[in-house]
Amino acid sequence: MIIVDTALKARHDAGNPVRVGMFGAGFMGRGVVNQILNYTPGMKLVAIANRTVSAAIDAYHKVGAENVRQVNTVGELEDAISQGTYAVTDDPALLCQSDSIDVLIEATGHVEYGAQVTLEAIKHGKHMVLMNAELDGTVGPILKVYADQAGVIVTGCDGDQPGVQINLYRFVKSIGLNPVLCGNIKGLQDRYRNPTTQEGFAKQWGQTAHMVTSFADGTKISFEQAIVANATGMKVAQRGMLGYEYRGHIDDMVDRYDVEQLTALGGIVDYVVGPKPSPGVFVYATCNEPTQAHYLNYGKLGEGPLYSFYVPYHLTVYEVPLSAARVALFNDVIIAPIAGPVVDVITTAKVDLQAGETLDGLGGYQTYGQCENADVVSRDNLLPMGLAEGCRLKRPVAKDQVLTYDDVELPTDRLAHRLRAEQNAHFASAKVPAIA
Repeated sequence: MIIVDTALKARHDAGNPVRVGMFGAGFMGRGVVNQILNYTPGMKLVAIANRTVSAAIDAYHKVGAENVRQVNTVGELEDAISQGTYAVTDDPALLCQSDSIDVLIEATGHVEYGAQVTLEAIKHGKHMVLMNAELDGTVGPILKVYADQAGVIVTGCDGDQPGVQINLYRFVKSIGLNPVLCGNIKGLQDRYRNPTTQEGFAKQWGQTAHMVTSFADGTKISFEQAIVANATGMKVAQRGMLGYEYRGHIDDMVDRYDVEQLTALGGIVDYVVGPKPSPGVFVYATCNEPTQAHYLNYGKLGEGPLYSFYVPYHLTVYEVPLSAARVALFNDVIIAPIAGPVVDVITTAKVDLQAGETLDGLGGYQTYGQCENADVVSRDNLLPMGLAEGCRLKRPVAKDQVLTYDDVELPTDRLAHRLRAEQNAHFASAKVPAIA
């Protein structure tokens, strides 16, 4: 952070801000607009692409930007940026093709749309910061293959729980300890929540009911922990993760875990429900050297064998601009897969499903997502949750049963399905690196 804010100040003083383009003007996107325009000197959000242009215009206007112009060609976009005018468009390809944009942010949370714009960004040599764990957890590894080939960065972000976990993980490793658990602290977990039950909460915060449902039913946290697993080599201890409930402090949960099991698995990702500090994240680590252990105890971290580190908050829209700066100014990856999938998110029936139904996907009425180790997903031909939307059931599936590819007819026109097939083929014989 000290390096980033100093570098941004230098860009501000030089009148040469980092130029950012963003996809999406929903709940999270609007927060990012406010943060960049009003609180991030040295950075400028020069353009927004959104399916509904009026929403992008409104996102600018609500935070005080009045010089907003709709553009329909790359030439018009470049002209607007050169004149200091904020640009909006419903054509995401324009942002990818612009020579005047340094880094892009994907803030939609939609797998198919996110796949399309990310692949287009890579094609045109643009770095991409993802506020889209669903995309990353479904086809992130193959997108990184494409990005590496193109010499660009595709990364998750600061502020969202996975990025905060990885920042903490990197800190713990940097002081010589061995992270064996990366965890997410939740206040609620109910797999059977749906858009009707979550409608009131969604309206209160200006979010969509489907988004809020994916938080409540465990789908979102499954994607978040899957991408942490893919970035570290850690696994899950069991399908759906352990998910312990506790009403004390996260420091006091260290005795819930079997250190030998954590070590044997190469570390795990997990979540807990109820402890403080919520909604934070935590890392448990081991120490194998007596002198370090002595000084950890002196530092009030206890006698082990597990040592608790935590961040008591995640401030998504506040921190995402820092991710864009890390990428644009330092080529620093926040969170990305180290190779092929280690953990996947699988589709599970929320209710009894009938043959002929078309699945509604993330945050819907019919299914929820759970983490499972990728080797099991491959062996059992399980259906990734990020690909469930639009699939048509061939046969009935009972409540809480996991779905396989054999249970559904896939849509034929989806880029995300093609990328997933490429990912499966690419990593079929690859050995996933162990945790470093």
